[in-house]
Amino acid sequence: MSYRFCPQCRESLIRNAEHQGNLHCPSASCQFVFWNNPVPVVAAIVEIDETVILVRNQGWPESMFGLVTGFLEKGESPDQAVVREVKEELGVTAILESFIGYYSFFPMNQLILAFHLRGSGKVILGEELADFKAVLINELKPWPFATGLAVKDWLARRQ
Repeated sequence: MSYRFCPQCRESLIRNAEHQGNLHCPSASCQFVFWNNPVPVVAAIVEIDETVILVRNQGWPESMFGLVTGFLEKGESPDQAVVREVKEELGVTAILESFIGYYSFFPMNQLILAFHLRGSGKVILGEELADFKAVLINELKPWPFATGLAVKDWLARRQ
C-alpha cells in the first residue's frame, strides 16, 4: 500500500532522509509519517493423521499449494489467530503444538509467524480456498521462500 496524499490533512506526501526515507506530510501541524511496517501473518503446518494439509487459494495457479495463512485481527494473539484461521479455512479443530519461527516475506511486506498444529476432523474448505491436498510427511518438500522456509525448519526438527 502506498499513499500520495496525507490521510489526515490531504497534503501531498514527500520523502526524505529525515524520516528514514518514508513518505511523510510536510505540514508542520500534521506530522503524519507512513512507516509502511510489515503486516503480521500467521501460517499453519496442519498435521492430520501423518499428513500435512496444503491448500490452494482462490486465484492461485492449479499447481500452487501452500500453508494455511491469515492476518491477525485486532486484540488477537498469534496463537489465537492461527487456531482460528485453521478452523475458518479447513473446518477442522486444531491444537497448537509449537511455534516454528518467524520469516520475512518482503514481496508482500509481511512478517510470517509459523506454527505447527495437530488437527482433527474432516476438511471442509472455507470460501477463500479452491482446493487442498494431504501430503504424507515423508513426501513433503519445502519451497524456497516464505512459508516454505517454515516447512524446511519444521522437517529438520523432526529428524
